[in-house]
Amino acid sequence: MLCACSSGEQFKFEEPPPQSPESLATRDFSASGLSSRNADWESKFDETQVEEVESTLKEALSLNYEEARALLGRLEYQRGNFDAALQVFQGIDIKGLTPRMIRAIAERTKQRKPRSKADIVIPNVMSLHSVSLLLEAILLKARSLEELGRYIEAAKECRIILDTVESAFPNGMPESIGEDCKLQEMFHRALQLLPSLWIKAGFLDEAVTAYRLALVKPWNLEQRRLAGVQKDLATMLLYGGVEVSLPSQLQVWGQTTPMSNVEEAILLLLILMSKVAIQKIEWDAEIMDHLTFALSVTGLFEPLADHVEQILPGIYSRVERWYFLALCYSAAGHNEAALNLLRKACGSSEAKHRLHFPSFLFGAKLCSQHPGHAREGINFSHEVINLAKYQNEHFLSQGYKFLGVCYGAAARTSVLDSERSMFQRESLNFLNCAAVYGNGDPDVIFSLGLEKAIQRNLDGAYDNIMMYSDATVGSSGRGWQLLALIVSAQQRFKDAETIIDFALDEAGRMDQLELLRLKAVLQIAQQEPKQAIETYRILLALIQARKELWLQDKNFDQAKAFRHELEMEAWQDLASIYADVGSLLDAKACVNKAQLIDFFSPRSWHITGLLFEAQSLYKQAFVSFSVSLSIEPDYVPSIISTAELLLKLGLQSLPIARSFLMNALRLEPTNHNAWFNLGLISKTEGSLQQAADFFQAAYELKLSAPVQKFE
Repeated sequence: MLCACSSGEQFKFEEPPPQSPESLATRDFSASGLSSRNADWESKFDETQVEEVESTLKEALSLNYEEARALLGRLEYQRGNFDAALQVFQGIDIKGLTPRMIRAIAERTKQRKPRSKADIVIPNVMSLHSVSLLLEAILLKARSLEELGRYIEAAKECRIILDTVESAFPNGMPESIGEDCKLQEMFHRALQLLPSLWIKAGFLDEAVTAYRLALVKPWNLEQRRLAGVQKDLATMLLYGGVEVSLPSQLQVWGQTTPMSNVEEAILLLLILMSKVAIQKIEWDAEIMDHLTFALSVTGLFEPLADHVEQILPGIYSRVERWYFLALCYSAAGHNEAALNLLRKACGSSEAKHRLHFPSFLFGAKLCSQHPGHAREGINFSHEVINLAKYQNEHFLSQGYKFLGVCYGAAARTSVLDSERSMFQRESLNFLNCAAVYGNGDPDVIFSLGLEKAIQRNLDGAYDNIMMYSDATVGSSGRGWQLLALIVSAQQRFKDAETIIDFALDEAGRMDQLELLRLKAVLQIAQQEPKQAIETYRILLALIQARKELWLQDKNFDQAKAFRHELEMEAWQDLASIYADVGSLLDAKACVNKAQLIDFFSPRSWHITGLLFEAQSLYKQAFVSFSVSLSIEPDYVPSIISTAELLLKLGLQSLPIARSFLMNALRLEPTNHNAWFNLGLISKTEGSLQQAADFFQAAYELKLSAPVQKFE
């Protein structure tokens, strides 16, 4: 047997015995089932078929030279003599034979119907065997050029095959071609080879075009091969680094036409995932990996979660599926849903299985970010530490960090003073352990500095944040922001403003907006309202410019969501400034601007109450404070303002006012306004020593109060 190897597969051809040059035609004739070895063939064929055979023989004789070169070139290729094979293949006049090959393919592959004797056989048309042999010669020529590193020439040869077959089949490969037809196999091999040649040549845009060529028409590719081409095109679009827009003839879906490489890749990957779901193709983990990347970079985390849920059972274990979904929902901003999934992954139903360390670690992280889940986070973190000691020691630092942060958050929600003190000690203790195990981890140092600042250990906090800034080379806006707050808590407002000015030059665009707002607040603390108003004007102008930029790019959702909270806070700050200087109409206008962004903001209603109170409209002020507390029952400024109003009503309201203030101190033990008003109540009731203690606490806390909350 003679064996032709291409792309790792083999084609078998009958080895011809030593014969005259006409033997090639004879073999082609016998391959069509008309061999003279069949004794009674004359009885089975009519005159029309005899004429067709005669025409085939004549054509085969005329092609002896080219076929002989094709066979000789194949032998040289199989032996690894690529130069020799190339020389042999170059002797074939492919350009001259191409029109005849196109005609032969078109005529020979027409759907055959029972013929009458009156049917006329078209003379001088090649057999499909001859066409297949010549197409194989072109393919092996391309392979030889590839082996010699001449990729562009190889791609051009490969393209000849595709152009020839496409000219014969402008609407795609007809299904009537049998699976054993070598022409179809040669074409399929060329379809798959062409993109890889362009990639090796460095022409990625041509490779994308070649992949699309294989997909735009029905070429009878089997499902496995078709899926391979779709996956290869998707990966090229995702990671190729070139943007190749769809040609106009392919933009047939109207508004749903992919507008970028990533969108086209996502479409292809979704098609592949649907094939996996209906078991048209086998599960391929790479498809899911690519889809995860594509949907992640575009922010489509909820659709990603939907596709994770559609994956058939048995691919992922229950814990892996829950963990994957938790990652998706958390990235989409649904942390509660993510935490519920992690509870399942870490729950009693999985106690018999090996504990899933990533789920405990992720659960500890989510709980550390939400004070309401701090106590649950302590349990997650303890489990992380226990597991890390035996299998993931490099995560010990993270476990201690989350544990310290959760203890700190638990201290701020604790009702009992003794419990609060204990939690604060534990927080610092575990954060120090995290710093030891973390070997200078900047995030751990930042968390330690933040906790010290909250506990009003300002000197220690300052040292930690300076270390953090050095470790991050001043690139973190949050480091500069916390450092400025610590300095402001030391009543060094001018130094804090200098830090912000320096940070504005170093920080990224997004951090600059937060820093600008802090600069304005520092200017207010220095009793510089005009400078503060100008800073807010700049801040609002930057926010508006950023929105307009996204609107121009048609990113409507992003423009709508962009920093709406920061914009609202800027208007609320402006309202407070105007209220302090007595410009109540301007203050009201700013509050209205803030309420247009979020009508149910507790701070906006609180400022509205202050405006009513400034006009001695105490009933309306009380209603506004009540609305604020109905939106957020733990909003401390409204709690304190309500208590202050009750103080103005007289002695009968003092117990209620005291109750409000004690609730405020439960939520914020370091709030100096609450301590000061408690002192006023004690003084009114005649408890002078207690009042003095409260006033002393208020004074000391005010001296160490930052212009904004530390967290």
